[in-house]
Amino acid sequence: MIKRAAFAGTFFAVAAATLAVPASAKDHLGIYNDWGAFRDDGIPRCYAIAQAAPSTRQRDHAPFASVATWPARKIRGQLHLRLSRNVSSGKAITLTMGDKSFTLTGSGGDAWAKDKRMDAQIVAAMRSAKQMVVKATDSRGRRFSNTYKLAGSATAMDAATLGCAKG
Repeated sequence: MIKRAAFAGTFFAVAAATLAVPASAKDHLGIYNDWGAFRDDGIPRCYAIAQAAPSTRQRDHAPFASVATWPARKIRGQLHLRLSRNVSSGKAITLTMGDKSFTLTGSGGDAWAKDKRMDAQIVAAMRSAKQMVVKATDSRGRRFSNTYKLAGSATAMDAATLGCAKG
């Protein structure tokens, strides 16, 4: 239980640091293996979020993956990746889960699916894969990757969706 409490605190810190709302506005919906689910009351916005696997390599940012629901904007299951490095303009950002591969769009240290259809395909793939890996070329021309374990991701995404369904 101590590990879970520390994990929840880490997720809360990541969520509070990366999203522009007061930390007090966040409702903790649950921790599911490596994934957490949260709700921002004022917006409302709900999301599942996970940190990338640790690395000894240089990082420009603390990488995370999130899948968000924004009821007021009629958005559900929107992927956002905060990459560990700033990406090189014009270079591919590739997300791979098992035998499925997606070419994402992005700039700076962020990446997204190209459209709602790709978001839906990625979320579906996340539900059955064991891990996902995003690969890109940084602004200095070096290849890098960020890896995420997906155990708990489906439950966290479901909790986030339900968290915003309550109104």
